Amino acid sequence: MPRADRRQLLDPAAWRAAEKTCAVDLAQAAMAIGRLDGLLAGLDETLRRGLITRLALMEVEAMLWAAGTPIGQDVLIRDLADAPASVDLEALSLARWAIGRLQGRGRVDDLRDFLALHRAAQGPGRGDSDLLRKTGDDFDNEAEGFAMGLAALDGCHATTCAAYGQRLWRLTDLSPDGHQLEGMCWAARAMADSAGPLAMVPMGQAGRRVWNTGGDPQDHLTAWCAAVAAGCEEGFRTIRRLTGWVERTRQATARIKGGNAARAIYVLMAHPVVSAASLEADAGISRDTAERLLVRLEGLGLIREVTGARRFRLWALAA
Repeated sequence: MPRADRRQLLDPAAWRAAEKTCAVDLAQAAMAIGRLDGLLAGLDETLRRGLITRLALMEVEAMLWAAGTPIGQDVLIRDLADAPASVDLEALSLARWAIGRLQGRGRVDDLRDFLALHRAAQGPGRGDSDLLRKTGDDFDNEAEGFAMGLAALDGCHATTCAAYGQRLWRLTDLSPDGHQLEGMCWAARAMADSAGPLAMVPMGQAGRRVWNTGGDPQDHLTAWCAAVAAGCEEGFRTIRRLTGWVERTRQATARIKGGNAARAIYVLMAHPVVSAASLEADAGISRDTAERLLVRLEGLGLIREVTGARRFRLWALAA
């Protein structure tokens, strides 16, 4: 069967009927999304930015497992540039893109912008398989077909549209083989498109049960809603754990004179990893002060060094 015809394998009427049957599941998913969004909205921008980055890292790690190209979060947080030789570099390149999308980059209603195709034309793509991506009018035809398929669910719940759209994406040639994360990221962003500070809706490890599955629309939508609720709950616990780290660290450094420790805490929250040089620049403190603070926080068990090197060292939260 030609690729263009594969979209006909999805029956919009069946998905609309499934939405009616899954009204309770959708309501529970929406409540979970709203709870997570509300928690983020109550935080200041610096903390919120750091937490969104960490949620993105967790989600990409789960997506990579679902795609069969697992990369641990410790590798992902090392600036994604200092990876061990054993790591799949094409998967790592795709992970870089995915983390940016889940932080809010790119418009979900403009697939060229969402996929960063205008930048890919100016520089390296996301691995060798990117050379197989459709371009020009061929890509535009795929994007138009995808939009037409989504339009069949106009008026439906955003979660329903995301589940349907992610399956629809897999039936198109929007992504070349090996780029499964692109449709997953689109769905995560599509569910949060009308939300507040929440840039994407996490599904976490529960997403592995639905990202690559097919089957009956009602069963799939029920499982999708359950994954959303589980992922948002995991995100909620993560935020509580990390904000708890902030409070513990503030208490542990309360006797340090001046505001250097407080500024360092904010920098450590805003970035998955920091070096002494980046802490110096971002916190506006001297290099000696930055190094002393990092050593002290490591000694207190509040941060950990992630490179194992003696030079160009990087630290992350021990939370």
